[in-house]
Formats: sequence, C-alpha cells, structure tokens
Amino acid sequence: MAGNRQHSRHTTAPARAVQSLFAEAVRHHQAGRLAEAAKRCHEVLAIDSRHADSLHLLGVVAYCAGRNADAADLIRQAIALRDDAPFYHNNLANVLKDQGQIADALTHYQRALALKPDFAEASNNMGTALRRAGRLAEAAACYQRALAIRPDYVEACTNLGNLCKDQGNLADAIALYQRAIAIRPDSAAAHFNLGGALQAQGRPADALLEYQQALALKLNVADVHYNMAGALKALGRFDDAAEHYQRAAALQPDFADACHNLGNVLKIQGRFAEAEQAYANAIERSPANGLYYRHLVDMRRMTRDDRILAAIEALAEDMASRPAADQRELHFALGKAYADLGDHERAFRHYIDGNALRRREIAYDEAAMLAVFARIRAVFTHGLMQARQGHGDPSDKPIFIVGMPRSGTTLVEQILGSHPVVFAAGELETLPKAVAVVSAQNAAQPLFPDATPGLSDKHLYLLGASYLAAAGALPPGALRFVDKLPQNFLFLGLIHLALPNARIIHLRRDPVDTCLSCFRVLFEFGQPYSYDLGELGRYYRAYRELMAHWRQVLPPHAMLEVDYEDVVADLEQQARRILAYCNLPWSDACLAFHETQRPIRTASAMQVRQPIYRGSGWRPGADVLQPLLMALGGND
Repeated sequence: MAGNRQHSRHTTAPARAVQSLFAEAVRHHQAGRLAEAAKRCHEVLAIDSRHADSLHLLGVVAYCAGRNADAADLIRQAIALRDDAPFYHNNLANVLKDQGQIADALTHYQRALALKPDFAEASNNMGTALRRAGRLAEAAACYQRALAIRPDYVEACTNLGNLCKDQGNLADAIALYQRAIAIRPDSAAAHFNLGGALQAQGRPADALLEYQQALALKLNVADVHYNMAGALKALGRFDDAAEHYQRAAALQPDFADACHNLGNVLKIQGRFAEAEQAYANAIERSPANGLYYRHLVDMRRMTRDDRILAAIEALAEDMASRPAADQRELHFALGKAYADLGDHERAFRHYIDGNALRRREIAYDEAAMLAVFARIRAVFTHGLMQARQGHGDPSDKPIFIVGMPRSGTTLVEQILGSHPVVFAAGELETLPKAVAVVSAQNAAQPLFPDATPGLSDKHLYLLGASYLAAAGALPPGALRFVDKLPQNFLFLGLIHLALPNARIIHLRRDPVDTCLSCFRVLFEFGQPYSYDLGELGRYYRAYRELMAHWRQVLPPHAMLEVDYEDVVADLEQQARRILAYCNLPWSDACLAFHETQRPIRTASAMQVRQPIYRGSGWRPGADVLQPLLMALGGND
C-alpha cells in the first residue's frame, strides 16, 4: 500500500510539472515570446517525449519563426500521436499551404472540418487554399460557411471581399469590407482593402479616406503608402503622391514598383532629372524589368556608350525566353534607343515586333469601331443639326482640342494653358461619361449615337450643364478651361448642340507622320487600333472622313482647324489665330509655352516642355509602309 501510495505520488508530480510547464509555454507563445515558449516545450518533452500538445506547439512556434519544414515535421509527429485533434490538422494545413502544397493542405483542412464541423477558422483557411488553386467558387463557399458559423468573423468577411474584388465584383467587395469594419472598426486591413476596392471603382477621394484611416490605425506598411500614392495621383495631388511613393520605397527597400511610379509622377510634374533617377532606382531593384528600361530610355537621348543600352541589349540576347510583356517593352525601348542613334531601320524593326506583341494582347473589333464612325455620320445629318440648334447650355468656358493622338494636341493645349486666364485640364473623361449617362435616359435608343435624335431640348441642356459640373470649378483667376481628350472628335455634333458657345480646335497633321508617331508609342491605355499598320491606317481614314462630315454639318464658326506643321513653322501666327478664335487677348506667355509649369500626363510630356523642335522626318521604305499607305488611301 505504502509502495503504491509512493508510486502514485511519483507519477502525479511529473504530470503536474508537465501541466505547469505547458501552461507556461502557451502563455509565452500568446505573448509573442517564441524562444521561451519553445524552451518550455522542450522541458515538457524531456519529461514526456510523447506529449502531443508540446510537439504541436513547437511546430506552431517554428511556423511563426518562418521555419516551415520544421513546423510541418513537428506537427506531423503530434498528429501521429493524436489524429483526432482538429487544431493540429488545421495548423499543419496552414504550413503546407504556405509551402505551396495545396492538395495536401486541403486534405488536412477537410480532416479538421470532419472532426469539428463548426470550425470556422479551418473553413476560412481552406477557402484561401482553394482561392490559390483557382477554385474560386469553392473558395467562396468556404468563406460563406465560415461566416455562417461566425457572422462576426472579420477575416472571413475580408477574404470573401478580396475574392469578389479579384473577380471584378466591386459592389459586393465594398459591402463585405464595410461589414467587416462595422464588426471591427479598428481593423486596419479592412479599411485598406475597402480603399483598394473604392479606388478600383474609380473613387480615389473615398479610397484616400480609407487609406488614411488604415494609417491612423498603425498600418504603416509600404502597400498602404503605395496605394495612397495612386489615389493622390488620380486626384492630381502629385507632390503628395510623390511623397507617399518615396515612403513606400523607404519602408520596403526592394519595392521597385514604388520607385517606378515615383518616376511616373515626377515626369508628369516636369521634374525630369528626378524622374530619371527614380527609374534608375527601379532598375537597380529589378534589373530584368523591361517596363522600367522603356520609361528610362524615353527620358533621355541615348548614346552608344550608355550603360542602360548595353543592359537592354544584354537582356534582348535571350529575348525569346522572356515573358511576352517584357519582350514588348524591350522592343519599344530598343526602338527609341536606336532611333536616337540614327539607326532608323533597325529601330523600326523593333517597333514592328513590339507592336505585334502588343496587338496579340488586346481585343480590338475593327469592324465594330468603323461601324461607329459610319453610324455617327448617318445620325448627325445637316437637318438634325439645324433642327436642334440653340437648346444647350450657353457657357463659353470650355475649349475642346480634338484630333488623332500624336497630332499636336498637347502642344496646342500647352500654348493655351500658358495664357493667364486659361486652365489646361488635361484629357478629361468627363464628356464621354456625360454622353453615356444622358443617352441612357433615352429608353428607345440608349446608346450613342442612336440616342441623339430622341434627346429632348432639356436633355441637350442637361448634357451641357452636367458636363460643366463634372469638369469642376476653375482655379482662381481662370475664366476658361481646355479639355484635350483627342477622341472627343467623335462627339463634335453633340458638343455643339449641348454647348453651342464652346470652342472646338481640331489639330491636323500629315497622315503618315501621325500614324508613324502613334506606332512608335506604347500607350498606357486606349488606342487599340494603333498596333497594326493596316488597322491604324483604316482608323485614320475613318477619322478623316468623320472630320470632313463635321465640316459639312457644323456652322463655320463652330470649329477651328489648325495644322501642326503650321504651328511648327510659325508659332506666333498660329498662336494669335488660336487665341483670337477663343476670344482671348494676346499673351506673350503663349510663345514661352515650354516654360509653363503644370502637370502633363500624355506621351508628349517632355516634348512640350521644350522649344519647338523639327524632327528628322525619317520614314521607312514604301515596302514596309505598304499596309499603312494602302489603308490610308487618298490624302486630305
């Protein structure tokens, strides 16, 4: 009996020691003291080598320390001792998921849920694994199951929002992020994700408020500053955008995209030396990224001994093995570089290859686009224009500059924007959006141009008024503003009906020069017709025919046509002509347009900050240009 009693006390003491040590290990782990937690677990295992909970906790500690292989091994040992512990399976699955072993991870999530069907965390984690595997519908079901178990589960709510955002379902994503914030107002991640969805929805001001809230909640990480900079850029707050790109790069020194986008903002501001350095910093952090090289090459006139050219040529030696996007960027960079060196034929071969790669990436329905041109001509007849005159908003504030891209529109905008009472607003998307909204109000024909004949006089007035309201208030001292969206040439008839006192300036340039200039530019967005010489020529011809139509149906005073070549040949004469048409007094500042400091977002941002320069005028041979020349047909 005594022996038995002594034996009982002997076995109880180690059990109590194990219990106490393991409780200490848990407390250390919860407090983030990983080394102390691991030490206590090892002390437990020295007493009881089969203590599954300690093996499991050691695995969790290893996982927290980034030692995934050790973590998986330790948790597997725990599972070998206790296969019926759902938390073991969930945590092993988390480790396997991070190791990229998605199939094995899913097996263990399923085991965890079989053991504990109301295990919300496992369901949420399984959703993330399925999302990584591209099984989005199953992932959504897992997140929804987690929320059904725990309606206040912020992480599941946020994850489902992320899934909706990735699928382009921004409205549902925003609702889910807002639900997460309602549950936990101090969730910095939810505010950050809501900001991203609002920004993707085209609401940068609202997005900015969410990013600021995330910062206020101590989410001071590079991604927050990076996204905040994007919102600030969209709002035209370029100094603030540059500051936040710099902060993102400082917080994450390898953040090449932050350096690259800093360069883009600085270029818009005309801070070219700083922009060039920012692009160089991006290349230093990611020396194989073709986009960064293209933007740097665009900033400078290349020379044969430029080390950047040597780096691009080295990358191009193995061009075929590179991703198509990088190949495209390198071709455009080499095209610009060799043109600077005067090796124009070699340069143009790279432009041809780069454009061909870009054309394969985009969906462009040429027949549908050309049909729009034809339909506009059919709808906006001389009779319609005469019958609907005089019902628009009478404001004379807008000055529209239209034409093909690369035809001199930015140059004339810069001339006008140098006038002390004119605000150059850039390429506003305001008019196309206003046309879409007002056209949709015509239930019979909700699309442009077919909606136009059905618009009432009131609709025409509202179109002009809504455009002016959306364009925003003018800065102090400005009486007029310039809207330089080139493709507004599609809407000239509607512009005249909705804003009869607006001024319209049409820029023309030699057709071949215009098309070749477009062909040498990799546009940030839009212009899907410009990457094939035949398609480019046919688009230009349709544009030319539409402009001829506008000359016939618009009153003579409604549009001023300016030839780019005339501006280059005699700047003062053409500047005086433009100002007189706009009822603006003469200003010598218009001749010093290149000294005007204002943001410029277009591909001509550097050229228009320099005195007028007459280029080389080099063209490829007729054999290379045959698709373009055949598509263009006759000249103006």
